[in-house]
Amino acid sequence: MLTPFIILVLLAAPWGLALLISGRENALLNRQKYACWGLGLAFIFFFIGHFVKTQGMVEMLPAWIPWRVVIIYVTGVLELIIGFMLFVPSLQKVAAKLAIVIFVLFFPANIYAAINYIGLGGHQWGPIYLFIRAPLQIILIGWAWFLCINNRSGLKSQTDKPVKNKN
Repeated sequence: MLTPFIILVLLAAPWGLALLISGRENALLNRQKYACWGLGLAFIFFFIGHFVKTQGMVEMLPAWIPWRVVIIYVTGVLELIIGFMLFVPSLQKVAAKLAIVIFVLFFPANIYAAINYIGLGGHQWGPIYLFIRAPLQIILIGWAWFLCINNRSGLKSQTDKPVKNKN
């Protein structure tokens, strides 16, 4: 049941370290970068789970789905690619959008696993686990959207291009 906590720590770690090491102003100015790095760390953590806990992840998919092991490996590699993309400034917004798609597409597997009391990281608790997992999914999607994609704080991020004056 430690997994949601680990995910939240990974999300916040780059931003928290930036606050401690370089101060509030730098952390705020570069919040989009650090938020993307945190999401990237989380996606690398997800990737590791696909290869270390493969059988548990396979069980989270209904038996009628063909090539379940292959699906777990392929989706793990996809998560690794997205994770690395989140560290590249020019790819961060695209990667964050892909992350949101992944969160939405993979959520039915979490519902299936919780309803059937199978799988990893709390799914064996049954439907009650969805009271933890659903809010975590909302946090992850919100993190990707509001911190990695939508930069409405008025602060420039490192991925923003300067606007040329047409006068």
